[in-house]
Amino acid sequence: MKVELKYTRFQPTEDIEEYARKRIGSLERFLKSFEKNHEICVFVEIARATRHHRKGDVFYAEAMFETVPGGQQLRAEFTGSDIRLALDEVKEKLKTEIRRYKSKLIDTRREV
Repeated sequence: MKVELKYTRFQPTEDIEEYARKRIGSLERFLKSFEKNHEICVFVEIARATRHHRKGDVFYAEAMFETVPGGQQLRAEFTGSDIRLALDEVKEKLKTEIRRYKSKLIDTRREV
């Protein structure tokens, strides 16, 4: 699995980049069934929502990838006060989306 990071209005440190790759990379075990023919690429955007706010929900994280069998895009986003919290929530939301999509695929296969 390939993780592509994009930063908007935000200068990343090595710690944050490593944290993002580790968190999103942990989803690879859920995506193995989709990686049969080619490598899956996950696009992750980490941004600072505004330049002038210093408190509140300042950081934004979004992750998206395209599934192989149906060509459907799965995505998750979250805005939070800490970049690590935003990345954790995006990971959890994306994991939920993957599980929901996989169960939907299994149900349609069983109907046939």
